[in-house]
Amino acid sequence: MKSKLIAVLSLMIFGFCSHLFAAPATPAGLWRTIDDNTGKPRSLVRIHENHGEYSAVIEKGLLASDTPDAVCDKCKDERKGQRIVGMTIVKGIKLIDGHYEGGEILDPENGKTYRCLMKLDSSGNQLEVRGYIGISLIGRSQTWTRVE
Repeated sequence: MKSKLIAVLSLMIFGFCSHLFAAPATPAGLWRTIDDNTGKPRSLVRIHENHGEYSAVIEKGLLASDTPDAVCDKCKDERKGQRIVGMTIVKGIKLIDGHYEGGEILDPENGKTYRCLMKLDSSGNQLEVRGYIGISLIGRSQTWTRVE
């Protein structure tokens, strides 16, 4: 009886401690973006981490009007004329003081790039993505939802 109690307590302590020391959530993974105008799912974006730097690539458009051949006609950099599916839209993001920042995000709709700030919620399943000009007060945010 005593050994069973010790075993149960050990498992409870191990479970509690493993939760405390679990690796913190990161934005790496697959995310569903939401269209600003309609509020409906817009695309699937995969965020990758490489040596502490995050980037995001569009994997799939979710609107009926999205085609795999659609290109970024309005882009002004090396992405001009490239397919939107497979395009890197976020680059240079790093974890700084609990926020992911320091990079840029591209809006393929208008071809403009903005500074970018990301904040992961405590569950690790919602990512606030803010594109802005100058200071973060001048911009817009989207909430992306993790796809499991």
